[in-house]
Amino acid sequence: MSPTLPRIAIKRAYEPPADGDGCRILIDRIWPRGVSKADLRLDAWLKDVAPSTELRKWFGHDPAKWTAFKERYFAELDARPEAVETLLAACGAQAVTLVFAAKDADHSNAAALREYLGGRLAGGESQSGS
Repeated sequence: MSPTLPRIAIKRAYEPPADGDGCRILIDRIWPRGVSKADLRLDAWLKDVAPSTELRKWFGHDPAKWTAFKERYFAELDARPEAVETLLAACGAQAVTLVFAAKDADHSNAAALREYLGGRLAGGESQSGS
């Protein structure tokens, strides 16, 4: 039978940490404005799983570009297997909260990354099948 998958949650950096967050990982390239390291209570900051600066600027959190953003972001993640493996290893079997700064949680790199990781954890392969 397949192993139980860890819970992967997303939470804005401006929301207070909670005991149920599990392993808290900041997944943005840029530190969230106006938030101290102590306030975030992070277990890790993995800049390498964040979208490239070019992709982030192109997307601009425009919901009309969401599908194309995810395709491009997943391709970037597929090209960085070491960074993804670091994140998957951090997940282990415990709950994980991906911490991000964007205002629109539904169209954030965290939402896309959670989808990507869910596919990896469920199938064990990259989104592109390589």
